[in-house]
Amino acid sequence: MNIYVGNLPFSTTAAELEEAFSQYGTVDSAAVISDRETGRSRGFGFVEMGNDEEARRAIEELDGADFGGRDLRVNEARPRR
Repeated sequence: MNIYVGNLPFSTTAAELEEAFSQYGTVDSAAVISDRETGRSRGFGFVEMGNDEEARRAIEELDGADFGGRDLRVNEARPRR
């Protein structure tokens, strides 16, 4: 399952994002999205988890949770158009 993670602190790394989600199961990949021109974080990212049950539990537990002083917005990512 691909998971959208929003309202991330701009200093968040992909490793920190992976660490937060790995508490709930196996993380296949984690990425923080950066601005193409500045290289600065855009404040959101994506986590891919192979087990849907673990992914749903992570979404439930982390949505609204404090992460670096900000309340995360976590939900299943919508497919790209």
